[in-house]
Amino acid sequence: MPRPKKPASPFRYFNSSPEIIRLVVMMYVRFPLSLRNVEDLLSERGIDICHETVRHWWNRFGPLFAADVKRQRISRMRGFRQWKWHLDEVYVKINGEMHYLWRAVDQEGEILESYVTKKRDKKAALRFMKKALKRHGRVEKIVTDGLKSYPAAMRDLGNLDRQEVGRWKNNQVENSHLPLRRRERSMLRFRQMKSLQKFASVHSNVHNHFNSQRHLVDRQTYKTARSAALAEWQTLMA
Repeated sequence: MPRPKKPASPFRYFNSSPEIIRLVVMMYVRFPLSLRNVEDLLSERGIDICHETVRHWWNRFGPLFAADVKRQRISRMRGFRQWKWHLDEVYVKINGEMHYLWRAVDQEGEILESYVTKKRDKKAALRFMKKALKRHGRVEKIVTDGLKSYPAAMRDLGNLDRQEVGRWKNNQVENSHLPLRRRERSMLRFRQMKSLQKFASVHSNVHNHFNSQRHLVDRQTYKTARSAALAEWQTLMA
């Protein structure tokens, strides 16, 4: 009986070690740094790479790492049904035109889904909510703002009775936009809708992975969680 083949390593065509590639992707996606900032910081550590190499690595490996992180989290949280979701949309300007980045955040502040559209009508809201529900399962409560597209879409989905609307109830998802806004400024805005969707998806999963809620725990607990997140990051796509 033939032995099963091992999956090919995604790092097999690269001369640099997987540890350096993971470090480069983490620095660029997690922190509000430019490509050249990452190049300079790595140079101080004795790692000589070009800023275009940083761009190539995050484009190549960022989605792979993010998918691995998301797959592990969904498998852990699939059995937890007492979820409360917070939904919101934010303006993002691309080449002078307004687009909308939709976000779904759970009660712990972790980003579940990011979706980019040109409009924020019922059709866009329905597509976004179907995508989130299909991937993450049933939800108990959905907190939204006063946008009319949400109840119209939820009426078609049959879960309008789960909607909650309140002036201050949606601060959880409003705060989740801030890290991406900082990245948007350092990247001098986005130039394509496709690139915004790609970076928002990768950034949200990396943010979730390293989000230790440090304002809610003591210093020792935070250090333990941070070390565990870094150790788990070093095993992605191993």
